[in-house]
Amino acid sequence: MDDLLNRFEKKHCIRLKNAIFYAHHGVSEAESEVGNRYAVDAELYLDLSQSGQTDDLSHTIDYGTVYSRIKDMVLSSRFSLLESIAHRLAASLMAEFTQLESVRIFVRKYNPPIGGICDYAEIEYWLSQKTPSQTH
Repeated sequence: MDDLLNRFEKKHCIRLKNAIFYAHHGVSEAESEVGNRYAVDAELYLDLSQSGQTDDLSHTIDYGTVYSRIKDMVLSSRFSLLESIAHRLAASLMAEFTQLESVRIFVRKYNPPIGGICDYAEIEYWLSQKTPSQTH
């Protein structure tokens, strides 16, 4: 079976969907004072072949740890922009989990103050390791 699987390119992803936090971010003083509900999705791209074959947590990324990192950053820092939250999350996850090939972060702010009805505003941020040919 493993010989058969070795003939294929493997694409793997761990996803955390809709991690919800109440935090105090925003451009305006009132917005950051009152706070709002935010949601984060994280897509972690890496090779999961070994963990799939061995059923061993040490060959993958513990998504409980990833959730803790997201929660800590969203709740312990103040940001004006969703872009900043997404950037910091993506960069810190790529730095901490060196086996990541790429990470894709979505940050949603519910009921954004835009002067009309809108469920949420969302930012998508994607970081990916450069291939050797891209580094020259």
